[in-house]
Amino acid sequence: MVHRAHEPPFVRRLEHYVFDFRTPVLTVIALMTVVFGALAVRGLHLDTRFTKQLPLQHEYMRTYLKHQEEFGGANRVLVALEARDGSMFSAEFLQALKLATDEVFFIPGVDRARVQSVWTPNVRYTEAVEGGIQAGDVIPSGFQPTPEGLAQVRENILKAGIVGRLVANDFSGAIVSAQLQEQDPETGRPVDLIRIGDALEKVRAHVEGGDPALGIRAQHIDVHIIGFAKVVSDIAHGALSVAIFAIVTVLLTALLVWIYIQSLKVALVPVVCSIVAVIWQLGILVLLGYGVDPLGILVPFIIFAIGVSHGVQKISAVSDAALDGADSNEAARRTFRLLFIPAIVALLADLVGFVTILAIPVEVIREMAITASVGVGVVIMTDLILLPILVSFVRFDSHYADRIRRRQAQLAPLWHKLANIGERPIAAAVIAVALVLGVLGFSKGRETPIGDTEAGVPELRKDSRYNRDSDVITRKFSIGTDILNIIVETPPDGCVNYDVMRRIDEMAWHMANVPGVRSVITLPEVSKVVSAAWSEGNLKWRNLPRNQQALVQAQGYIETSTGLLNKDCTVMPVMMFLADHRAGTIERVVREAKAFRAANPSSNVNFRLATGNVGVMAAQNEEVKAKEIPILVYLFVAIAVMCLVTFRSVTGVIVVMLPLALVSVLVYAVMAIVGIGLKVTTLPMVALGAGIGVDYGIYLFSRMQEFLHEGASVHEAFLRTLRVTGASIFFTGVTLAIGVATWVFSPLKFQADVGLMLTFMFVVNMLAAMLLLPALTAWLVRPPKPGS
Repeated sequence: MVHRAHEPPFVRRLEHYVFDFRTPVLTVIALMTVVFGALAVRGLHLDTRFTKQLPLQHEYMRTYLKHQEEFGGANRVLVALEARDGSMFSAEFLQALKLATDEVFFIPGVDRARVQSVWTPNVRYTEAVEGGIQAGDVIPSGFQPTPEGLAQVRENILKAGIVGRLVANDFSGAIVSAQLQEQDPETGRPVDLIRIGDALEKVRAHVEGGDPALGIRAQHIDVHIIGFAKVVSDIAHGALSVAIFAIVTVLLTALLVWIYIQSLKVALVPVVCSIVAVIWQLGILVLLGYGVDPLGILVPFIIFAIGVSHGVQKISAVSDAALDGADSNEAARRTFRLLFIPAIVALLADLVGFVTILAIPVEVIREMAITASVGVGVVIMTDLILLPILVSFVRFDSHYADRIRRRQAQLAPLWHKLANIGERPIAAAVIAVALVLGVLGFSKGRETPIGDTEAGVPELRKDSRYNRDSDVITRKFSIGTDILNIIVETPPDGCVNYDVMRRIDEMAWHMANVPGVRSVITLPEVSKVVSAAWSEGNLKWRNLPRNQQALVQAQGYIETSTGLLNKDCTVMPVMMFLADHRAGTIERVVREAKAFRAANPSSNVNFRLATGNVGVMAAQNEEVKAKEIPILVYLFVAIAVMCLVTFRSVTGVIVVMLPLALVSVLVYAVMAIVGIGLKVTTLPMVALGAGIGVDYGIYLFSRMQEFLHEGASVHEAFLRTLRVTGASIFFTGVTLAIGVATWVFSPLKFQADVGLMLTFMFVVNMLAAMLLLPALTAWLVRPPKPGS
């Protein structure tokens, strides 16, 4: 059935331009594909800049950027050495620690002034001696690993107060800590975090493999490495698995499409068009100067899935035309006319899903949105232009129509049973089940945390080398990479003002008693230790001197390299080492810090949140919380407007939007059940799922509306729709779900999480469209009389 009465005139004109010049158009597309493919191969690169992760306009990040020069950034790495015999006080271990310190120091991109270990001169001790205060390096010059020398190092470590920070609590190991620069000082370009991660692995291999020349035996010392650079490096190396799963997804999708379409030649068309779309997308990214972020590496595969989804709808219409006796050229033209408007609306809904996440002010997310939007824009071309042209060149074999008829005959009993949903009694039962699911899903979905749900790095598996290293460092030391700094701004010489120091000390005491805070380091705390040292270590004098001269004396040996103060004493951080970076931990610590600040206002002391990697996470979590509802509102409003323009029916919009809303609620419930937090990497998937999910409803209701306009009942209209497009909708949902379901086996946990979410959204959106949409239609839509 052609339905020409409902075709806009411009679609007919566009049809003539496309098919009358199909050979030149196909030639141009082929040449452009070669060009974009060459660009992608030569120019595509991983972009791992740390600043891409930051919501730069957030209050915390303005504090971070303002004080980054003096106190370093949040991009920190820790290299922990652990003696297998349980003691670090041996010549072999200290030599290995010196080796690791030197090699980390000379890695390009490391801020050498902020490298710390017991071997570096910026780690010192102070003590009271007969003539006053004595200070020195923890490992003195001329150190010899004799029993006396080792005993002196142990004593110096205790006097320096670095147990738990640079030395393990049980003295079984020690840490090399380093801050990374944002730019390479030699090239001026952003530092290559993947290369830094690889360099750290060489340090690990050198120490664990042993060095006979230095007296280091193989497999006697374990090395554990954590930090953002190592995370990015591990994810980038895990990208090989992404490529493998991509190939599996393409092959599996092609096989299932072939089974459904009943013709290999026809089945290859949507797969080829989707691959072309991905090639164009990657080539255009190079032209725009964008790279691919490790966390955005899955976007091209999502674009492939969108292309296949829409392509199968078109091929289903082609098969329907073939049953009517049309050849490939006429089938392609008929499909072009029939599905042009629904396809445009559905693809624009996909595009809106990506565009809305531009509201998240994080560069990595905005680049992901732009990357995906470019991909959807290309899919519009391949789906509406390239696919029909390729179909027009395919020759149907003599038995193709017979195979389609046999499949339809096999599915006819199923469609007859399913069409009963169009009857009001059964429809009421379906709606009731949907309501129950909606209420339960909403209740469970409210438990979805904003932020990470795991103590380790959620992008990697729990048993990954990185997360095992993180667990060891957390157990052995009182610190980790989970650091939150509160920047305290004061008038000049605030460090010798008792009132200022007292307020900082009170903040530190308050935060030290917050669950989730393992330790706190501040200038007042260190000043207390030095003050007591001036009184022969008497604990009675371990407090803040009220006298300004005594404060000056207490801080005379505390250098700016400690990171506890700046040169003019106008900035002093409260450094907090957290147990983990779970959503609940971050929210609780930030809430307590704000509560203390609000309860203790001062004109001389300004507590500013926050720096450190947890400060970055807190800013990201707060941005997600602030943008979550607006993004979903914008998305649903935009989709509703497009559906209203297309269907010209408010009830039509309702029956399409309600199943979509139900699935969005259920997605949150699934995230809560499986432990996936809502954050900058998963919120886009929620928005994307809504954009993709509405496709099924648009294609289904556009067909139903045509039959309703002819005077058919809801039951009959749904039955006829199922015969034409039901199989394609069901098959598309199942095929795409199977394709991305393989991702759950990926070594990269974020890919597994995305695969789980997309699998759920593909299947449940398909079921909601095929079950709930006709049930709602049965109660809300009255078919017009024929000819009205």
